[in-house]
Amino acid sequence: MTGLPRILQRWRRPNAVLWYTPLALLLLAASFLPGFRNNGTELGGLPNRPFDALAVVAIALQSLPLAGRRRWPVACLTAVSLGFALDQLRGYHTLAGTALPIALISVASLVEHRRRTIAIVLSAAYIPLAVALHRLGPGDPPSEFVAFYLAVALAWGVGLWLRNTRAMEAERRRRVAEDTRNAERTRIARELHDVVTHHVTAMVVQAEAARYLTAAPDRLDQSLRAVTDTGREAITDLRHLLDLLDPNHGAETTPPPVGKLLTLVEQTRRAGQPVEFTEEGTPAEPAGSAVLVTYRVVQEALTNALKYAHGSATSVRVHHGEREISVEVSTDGSSTDGSSAKAAPTRGSGRGLAGLRERVDVLGGDFSAGPQPDGGFVVRVRIPAGSPS
Repeated sequence: MTGLPRILQRWRRPNAVLWYTPLALLLLAASFLPGFRNNGTELGGLPNRPFDALAVVAIALQSLPLAGRRRWPVACLTAVSLGFALDQLRGYHTLAGTALPIALISVASLVEHRRRTIAIVLSAAYIPLAVALHRLGPGDPPSEFVAFYLAVALAWGVGLWLRNTRAMEAERRRRVAEDTRNAERTRIARELHDVVTHHVTAMVVQAEAARYLTAAPDRLDQSLRAVTDTGREAITDLRHLLDLLDPNHGAETTPPPVGKLLTLVEQTRRAGQPVEFTEEGTPAEPAGSAVLVTYRVVQEALTNALKYAHGSATSVRVHHGEREISVEVSTDGSSTDGSSAKAAPTRGSGRGLAGLRERVDVLGGDFSAGPQPDGGFVVRVRIPAGSPS
């Protein structure tokens, strides 16, 4: 960062007093140097006067208050203005007069309330000063006083511009922070939906089936064991998700069962869904978020199959290529008992599929989901391999 942006950033720093104090002292000392005497702002054309005790007061009033221009900007401007008036009326014309535009910029950029009142008071106070200088001096034309007023008004405008710039930057940061929070909430809600919906759906289906197995103890025990295993997996996934929300969570935490598609398929089969699973190739290295999104796609699609096409033949095909991962999950149009299967989006909120589409879009992939001609449903996804996390 160089040039004007760097200067503006330093101007906005809360500890700007650390470098305005040296500036105030430098302006004070430079005003007494022989080469800078009577070489400051000259308004009204009064002849130069040698320095005396009042010159010291005028220089001190104009330079030293700059050290507190951020904490007490109005007091700083008041002192500088009095010192400037004394400087011009006495004809000292000191270098310290350059503190006036700095004090004006400070008030315009830092004061929260009554800036318009301050501007009106300063403008009103300038009129008798101009009249007095016009009478005491050689009678310079009024245009000179108008030009000086416009010059200090420009300094005031610079202060307002700085204030607006700072306000816009604060608003931009607030919006970025709000967008980040909203994106994080959306991501967490999506993860919760993926984890809870799948496991709970599987447990409900398994528990429902167990009601009809009381006459077959072995099958009942197997069904209840499947419910227990699914519950444990849900707890594990939820614990991992809560670990991610923990501020003390570190990168060393083991990720969720990304890529363990066969376990996901077996869990669905235990819930009574006939699933044909095919996985070809190996994930690219590094796989990044692509494998995680692949897992979530299969998880959501199988969850929808359990909820809306329970008992229908389901096919899961995953192909790991060098440049992309392709996924296709489809269900037939009828269940094993001959009843018609319902397409996934006809009864659901659609949040799961919408979340999957967002995930895939972020990675630059393609997502499609919709009914098939035979009444089934198919989800097709293409994800670039090695997509960053």
